[in-house]
Amino acid sequence: MSNDNLAQLSEAGVSIWLDDLSRERLNTGNLAGLVRDKHVVGVTTNPTIFANAMSKGEAYDEQTRELAARGADVEATIRELTTTDVRNAADLFRDVYTATNGVDGRVSIEVDPRLAKDAEKTAAEAQDLWKTVDRPNVLIKIPATEEGLPAITKTLAEGISVNVTLIFSVERYRAVIEAYFAGLEQAKANGHDLKGIHSVASFFVSRVDAEIDKRLDAIGTDEAKALRGEAALANARLAYAAFEELSSSDRWKKLAEAGANAQRPLWASTGVKDPQYSDTRYVDQLVVKDTVNTMPEKTLDAAADHADVTGDTVTGKGAEAQAVFDKLSAVGIDITDVFLTLENEGVEKFEKSWTELLETVTGQLDKAKD
Repeated sequence: MSNDNLAQLSEAGVSIWLDDLSRERLNTGNLAGLVRDKHVVGVTTNPTIFANAMSKGEAYDEQTRELAARGADVEATIRELTTTDVRNAADLFRDVYTATNGVDGRVSIEVDPRLAKDAEKTAAEAQDLWKTVDRPNVLIKIPATEEGLPAITKTLAEGISVNVTLIFSVERYRAVIEAYFAGLEQAKANGHDLKGIHSVASFFVSRVDAEIDKRLDAIGTDEAKALRGEAALANARLAYAAFEELSSSDRWKKLAEAGANAQRPLWASTGVKDPQYSDTRYVDQLVVKDTVNTMPEKTLDAAADHADVTGDTVTGKGAEAQAVFDKLSAVGIDITDVFLTLENEGVEKFEKSWTELLETVTGQLDKAKD
């Protein structure tokens, strides 16, 4: 399998991260192999990924038995299991982290999604996770809910690196950038070295098409159907235009002079959900420097095999992307409602996965005690 496509992607300024982590990947050398052979320079996790990992195989059994013997409850066990994986992955990526001056070699771990509507508890959990993992190349994932924004600022102000997750609209993304700037300004005032603080803003892609295409099909007119599959790429390209615009602001320039790192846009949810579309469209159609694309392994393999990497497919497409949204509004799509729906669903999905994780680990603890 040729990896020229992935090499070209990296050379175009896209950092390739894997959207998956498990004890099995670490133990078998699978993750190390992807780093070696597939240009993977980081990993993202979420509650769904951990729920899947822990429901399969026996990789977590030994540690679960030890924790059960110590009398650990289910919450403490989940914390121990997940942070162990993240710590070990961070160690695996340490050379990448060093070679890229901290830009890549990053491993993300999410705050408990049940706290998504509580800024104070989210910030406290972020600090606790940072201390527990205790690796400079971890990113703490905080959702971009309205309540998440002040938690993002507060966490950055403590010198903690953050992956802002569940961003769907460009409007919310602008608020995320503001939260980042404010966090850096406070971190500087608190005496932290801005060079050591890193952040990515995870902009969800495929879910936008899935939701809007469903609504276009319900409208059913020829004009509506002609817009299928246009929204997600347009939305991401508008986000990048906002990133460029705010990166040239005087406020950012002042922070950059003080050593601040750019908060790179990260393309998340890049697995294609509609089989009518190319399975690499959210990779090769979102090629632009200073970005991250985090992919499930299936998408990574597809990109290695047949992605059509033709250089920058984002810059200068802002007006074209805006025209797509104007047309969507014209055929009756309520864009504001789409993004609200997606954010609420995103939080609910992760809460559901957390519940599944609790149930799985409870069962494993009970089994270990028998």
